[in-house]
Amino acid sequence: MDMNGKTVLITGSTDGVGRHVARRLAEDGARVLIHGRDAARATTLIDEIVSDGHVAPTFYQSDLSSLAGARALTDAVTRDHRRLDVLVSNAGIGSQNGGPQRQESADGYELRFAVNYLSGFLLAHLLLPLLKTASPSRIVNVASLGQHPIDFDDVMITKGYSGSRAYAQSKLAQIMFTIDFAEEVKAMGVTVNALHPATYMNTTMVRAGGITPISTVEQGGAAILHLIQGDDVAARSGLFFNGMNEARANPQAYDAAARKRLRALSLKLVGLSS
Repeated sequence: MDMNGKTVLITGSTDGVGRHVARRLAEDGARVLIHGRDAARATTLIDEIVSDGHVAPTFYQSDLSSLAGARALTDAVTRDHRRLDVLVSNAGIGSQNGGPQRQESADGYELRFAVNYLSGFLLAHLLLPLLKTASPSRIVNVASLGQHPIDFDDVMITKGYSGSRAYAQSKLAQIMFTIDFAEEVKAMGVTVNALHPATYMNTTMVRAGGITPISTVEQGGAAILHLIQGDDVAARSGLFFNGMNEARANPQAYDAAARKRLRALSLKLVGLSS
């Protein structure tokens, strides 16, 4: 895909791998919409892109730990733009951000499930009219190799909680949504794919978990950019990639009944009709 003039929204793009992807797309002439919670980080990124001689990205500030934040982001993007060529759901929190204890979102949901999964689920649905207008368009969900099956009797993990389990469950939910949504929007000219960009990239999230990074944001960014731009994936959808290569996710991702159950629950939690 020739990115010149294309409009791309990247959630969680004022830091880490999202920041790298935003800079690369600005270099390619894209109209980049960056998102984050920290306005100072956004200003620094914008200044760097402009000083490199590229068009300044537009910053949208919102907190995706609440559904209201996701809706506010959608409203702002819809107000300013008539089309969206690519949505990259990259915003997220790791297994230890904020401490090892169980945490809840503003809406009362387990925090990692809310931020890593539900916010992107809601954004994709609400921004679908803009993506349809820009067809052929793409959605890229930044997931992980770390995946844990969803216990539908305790989705919010009120028992036996651990941050690593919560994170891995939220990432599998992203992949299950990817497969489902790809089928739903196929006739609209929208593709949806998910990926594990790289293992333990040198990001704030990884370092906050006390983990020594073993990959760079450049490595992870290249994998994300492949799904955004690659001609070889232009007509492929509903897939999970490990870096540059197609891979298999946790078996629950391919359980149609489990995906149907997750979809019904998710629509209810975010307040959308089926």
